[in-house]
This record gives sequence, C-alpha cells and structure tokens, in this order.
Amino acid sequence: MSNISTVIKSIQDVMRQDSGVDGDAQRISQLTWLLFLKVFDAQEEELEITRDRYKSPIPEHLRWRNWALDAEGLTGDGLLDFVNSQLFPRLKTLPGDAERNPRGFVVRSVFEDAYNYMKSGQLLRQVINKLNAIDFNRQAERHQFNDLYEKILKDLQSAGNAGEFYTPRAVTQFMVDQVNPRLGEVVLDPACGTGGFLVCTLEHLRQQVKNEQDQATLQRSVRGVEKKQLPHMLCTTNMMLHGVEVPSQIAHDNTLTRPLRNYGAADRVNVIITNPPFGGVEEPGTENNFPADVRTKETADLFLVLIKHLLKNHGRGALVLPDGTLFGEGVKSRIKEQLLAECNLHTIVRLPNGVFSPYTGIKTNLLFFTKGQPTKEVWYYEHPYPPGVKNYNKTKPIRIDEFDAEKAWWGTEQDGFATRVENERAWKVGIEQIKAAGYNLDQKNPHAADTVSHDPEQLLADYARLQREAQALRDQLKEILTKSLSSP
Repeated sequence: MSNISTVIKSIQDVMRQDSGVDGDAQRISQLTWLLFLKVFDAQEEELEITRDRYKSPIPEHLRWRNWALDAEGLTGDGLLDFVNSQLFPRLKTLPGDAERNPRGFVVRSVFEDAYNYMKSGQLLRQVINKLNAIDFNRQAERHQFNDLYEKILKDLQSAGNAGEFYTPRAVTQFMVDQVNPRLGEVVLDPACGTGGFLVCTLEHLRQQVKNEQDQATLQRSVRGVEKKQLPHMLCTTNMMLHGVEVPSQIAHDNTLTRPLRNYGAADRVNVIITNPPFGGVEEPGTENNFPADVRTKETADLFLVLIKHLLKNHGRGALVLPDGTLFGEGVKSRIKEQLLAECNLHTIVRLPNGVFSPYTGIKTNLLFFTKGQPTKEVWYYEHPYPPGVKNYNKTKPIRIDEFDAEKAWWGTEQDGFATRVENERAWKVGIEQIKAAGYNLDQKNPHAADTVSHDPEQLLADYARLQREAQALRDQLKEILTKSLSSP
C-alpha cells in the first residue's frame, strides 16, 4: 500500500505543476480517465487469455499498451496532439450499444464528457510512466489499489452544493448487510455516485458464489445510474477494479428526468440501496415527470417516490434521508403517506451528528422498508456515539463495529421481527400514532431524558426564538409604560 500510495501522491504532485489542471476535481478527472484506460487494458490482457478470439473494442493503435506503455515513447507536443486529436475523438464516438458492443459502449460512455486538462506533454508522460509502475494484473497490487481508490474518493472528492456527499464505508456496509441481497437478485442504486453501495453489494454477493454460473450471475447483479460525468467515470472504473468485466449497467443519466409512467416491469428490481442527493433542487420541469400530488423540487423527495415505484413487489429498500424529510409537511406528508400505505417501513436508524462530516452537519436517518404490505408499526433505533466520542470527523469516522448492537437486536422480517425488544435506544410507534401526527416520522425516543442540543442549526433556531420572545416582552412592557404615563 505504501508504494502505491507514494505513486498516486507523486502523480498528484506532477499534475500540480501543469498550468491546465486547476483544483482537485480536475486532478481527479484527469487521473481517472488515465486509470480507466490502464485498468481496461489490464482486464483485456486477462480476457485475451481466457476468451477465444477476444477482440478489443478500442482500435489497436489507441490501446494503452500501444501508446502509453513505452516509457521512452510519445511525449511532449506529439503526445498532446495524439491524445487531443486522435485518442479522445475516437473513444468518444466508438460504435455499438450495451447489447451489441457492451465494452465499447462502456468506453464511449466514460469518455463522452471527459477532457484532457493537461497542457504539458512532458508532464503527461511523467504521469503515465508513474501509473505504469502499478501492475493491475497482480492480485496483491489490485487489492491494495482497491483500498487506495476508496481513500482517493474519500479524501479528494469535492462535495458540491447540491447534496452530494461521500457515504462512509461503515454506513454502506451496514445497510447492505441488513438488506442482505441474495445472488440472483438485481440491486440498483439510482444515484450511485462513485459506486460505494454497489461495491459493498458485490463483496456481499461474491461470498455466495460457488461456480462459474454463479460468477456469471454476479456480473449481472448490480445496476447504477449517475448523472454527473466525474462520479460516473469513477464508478465505472470502480466496478472494473472490483471484478465487473462489462460495467455497461452503470448508466450516465439522471433517473429523475424520465417520466415515472415510462418505467415499466423491465425496470423494476429486487433491491434498492442508495444515498440520494438531498438539499439540492433539480432543473426546472423535472417535477413534471411525477404525479401531480407528489410534485416537488426537493431531490430527496422525488427519489423516495421513484424508489418506491421501481421496487418489485416484496422488493427491499434502504436509503439515507435527512431529518427534514421525516418531519416535513405538505408534499412530504403525502409522499410518506403513500410510502406507509404501499410498503412496510419496519425500521428507521437515527444517526447522530457528524456522520457525514466534513460534507454536512445535517442529521440523517437510515430507512429500511419492504414493498407490498402496509406499515403497521415503525421501529426506531437511535445510534449512539461510541464511549469517549462527542462527534465524528474526517480523521475519526463512524466504524462498522459500532453497528454490532443494531445487528444483534435486528431479528428477521420473516417472523415480523418478533425478537425485537424496546430498550434505551430502541422503541416502536404504531401507524395510528404516526397518522395522528400528520405522518410525522420524527418520533422522539420516549426512553431518553431531554438533553441539551449542541447542533448549531438548532442552537441558532432557539436563539432566534428567544430573541422574538424577548422582543415581544419588550413591546408589551413598552405598551404598559406608555399607557401608565399617558393616563391622568
């Protein structure tokens, strides 16, 4: 790991010298298309051995081995001209589709919005030579790079202002473990970002593989959709690094821009696990793709409607949602009413502050539900900080072993979670109480004593309320004094 880590750091240092690369986002984008082509070429080396008459979808002179592998090969202006005038234009227009030429389709979809930001051919050659020091056909180095790739995503992925946050590995793993996808089921992340949930799903399913037929089934088990070019490229590369030969089911698209009525039986899946963008607003008109009674510009609410629609009967969903969706009124209440009527929302895990630091301080919740039966009661579990911890941060994130208590308490849906018991962290609320509260899912822990909040947003709201109350008292006092002074 240390050697590969050093290579990546040195690549970033070289890119910082190039006048064309500006900021982390462009460095990641530049590094990722180069990584993609190198990983793709390493994968092709294996396919040429294991598949008779394998033919690459990339023209021979554009394959990584034929222009990038020779350390003394193309460099300077010649390399820049080749990349900008030959490589990119050709890869952006490769023929075929997901059925007839799936590997070519993957390459084209990765490069359709990709760019070469580097302006120095000499520096680009240095970067390529450093990348060639990593051997992706060596299992040990590939495994090490998988871990490092996650670190690159975590440390360098810039959180935008539209609700895109890196989901901590512990949260993705816990959600996948509790939903427990089975080999033969199709798992979808409709806002997959860089592919964290899909990677965890692949690792979970790979433990169930026993033969070549199972391996072929595994290859078809995950689907993802991501609207932004950079995370889509990162996700596609991530899938290849984790053994998906043809990640053509990672679509570069926006699931919300397709009218809900146009999603049919072929689009429905067994499992959906996701952290949809929240706090963002979709482009004007997107809400018109949804029924009139649930139209909203809030991205997380639209995704909740979409997820419910895309699940098969008896399908299972798990998603991250902010507190605002739980207690929101109006359209939010109608969406929650429909969710509770059509699905069994059996569990809400309430996460403490700081889980998504440094990207956001918004409090979040993990919702688990199954489509096909109405909700009769909702179980809540309040996830505590570990002993001695007052908040999570970038250097001390939430860990998977912190979820051991939830896992031990969880039980099984087959018997209606009969083994669950209430405790200081767990409680249940009947559907009638939730209906009476206007479908407010922000149900407080009845076993917890009132505590002082240190949430900045809550403190600011309390401060504003106290200011209003103080001003009202001053106004009343002024009125009393005015009356008393004016009376004879």
